[in-house]
Amino acid sequence: MPNNGQPIRLLYIDDDRGLSRLVEKEFGRHDYIVTCAPDGDSGLERLRAGEAFDVCALDHYMPGRDGLDVLPDILALEAPPPVVYVTGAQDGRIAVAALRAGAADYVIKDVSEDFTALLRNAVEDAVRRRRLQRENDEAHEQVRLARDRAEAMLHEVNHRVGNSLQLVSSFMSLQLRHMVDEGARAALKEAQARIEAVAHVHRRLYTSGDLSSVAMDEYLEGLIDELGKSLGPDDGSPNLVLDAAPMRVTTDQAVSLGVVVTELVTNAVKYAYGPGQGGEIRIILKPDGEGRALLTVEDDGPGLGDGKPKGTGLGGKIVSAMASGLRSAIEFDGAHKGVRARLAFDL
Repeated sequence: MPNNGQPIRLLYIDDDRGLSRLVEKEFGRHDYIVTCAPDGDSGLERLRAGEAFDVCALDHYMPGRDGLDVLPDILALEAPPPVVYVTGAQDGRIAVAALRAGAADYVIKDVSEDFTALLRNAVEDAVRRRRLQRENDEAHEQVRLARDRAEAMLHEVNHRVGNSLQLVSSFMSLQLRHMVDEGARAALKEAQARIEAVAHVHRRLYTSGDLSSVAMDEYLEGLIDELGKSLGPDDGSPNLVLDAAPMRVTTDQAVSLGVVVTELVTNAVKYAYGPGQGGEIRIILKPDGEGRALLTVEDDGPGLGDGKPKGTGLGGKIVSAMASGLRSAIEFDGAHKGVRARLAFDL
């Protein structure tokens, strides 16, 4: 049924009283509720008064103002009914003008039964299309509300995850104060830096309007600032220099890249320069063409020596695992004076 089984409420605007009575009689047989108005302004007043109609049939030739003059005023109302334009003229230009002005359909009128049948078909089709449009709008609104609720929940999840990771990092800071073994302290600080790299992603997500991606250049700026404070607070510590082009990556990519940068920078701080020697550790992120990007972490230290990264090997395993998640691998540039590690990945 075009109106979900309910009687269709039709406002028929026409100065032809005989034809109006015919429409009222014929449509009444099909359970319509028909209200007639003798001219456009009186029909417009009924609509402005708030009377509820499912559809309006509007005649073209009427005293005072014709249908094309009244049609824009009807459609300018708040939530106007669809309008079926009725004209006795065979001039197709009138029908085209009415459709361009916003009419849902048009019918050529006469006194035969064909007219009422054609008008009823046009009216029911207009009501059906309006109902489908309304249902479509309601469905879109439900999708929007569901999306907004999901985004709010995801914001909250990222907020809580970020806070929880920050709490773990704080516990580790408290533990560090009571540790005297330098090896244990260094291992705990490295673990804390890894946690902070992940926490920083979640902090960016719950303060961002985009929950599906992370501005990697902004994320690295904050991460490098935190690494500089935690790994090298002294005057003679290496200087961390960031050169990152603006680009967005997925959340998972941001976590993996953050951990990779943390491990490589931590390793460079430990082994690239002697105590108080200073020097630079450069972190570079640039597009590499064809939908790829290149992350480089380099220093000007003594290099790898035997070709293998120094340390326990845990950091190397972590970097390899993160790079594998990016469907890539770390490559070391043997021609560089110090250590230059590169990671190419798909955007």
